[in-house]
Amino acid sequence: MAVFPPPLPFHRPHIPRAPRPGTPRSRALPRPRTVRRTATPGRTLARDLAVPLGACAAALLATGLLLTGRTGHATHPSHTAVALAGFALLTLLVSALARPLLMPAVALVSWMFYDGFVLHQRSDLAFQQPDRTGLLVLLLAGAAGAGCAAAVRSLRRRRTS
Repeated sequence: MAVFPPPLPFHRPHIPRAPRPGTPRSRALPRPRTVRRTATPGRTLARDLAVPLGACAAALLATGLLLTGRTGHATHPSHTAVALAGFALLTLLVSALARPLLMPAVALVSWMFYDGFVLHQRSDLAFQQPDRTGLLVLLLAGAAGAGCAAAVRSLRRRRTS
């Protein structure tokens, strides 16, 4: 059983009051600044939900490839290249939407679906040459997406300031 400490009481910040006219104080205290709360441009729901939605999109892409028969080395090597290109595009788009620190997670989730369902078809993860190549391609696609998104955000910040 977990024992949590009691919650801390809510303390109101001390706001100094200006002296009334005619009091003996020689200088008036500065008026407290009010903080305008505006929505920050980087905090959107899409950035928070990019990884789970990307995982769902990768699952749908793997399912679509399995249903069409465009998976595995046994069918045709070009099918694997087309599947890898599809996963790379998906990784690029999701990592452009996600937070930059989550880019490795986006690429890893995409690689797991690609390696487990496209290359090996029985949800087996391996680390042979095609698996390493797929991981490298997806990491590079994720880095490109995160880099492009960071460049766009920096241009937007320069325009607004």
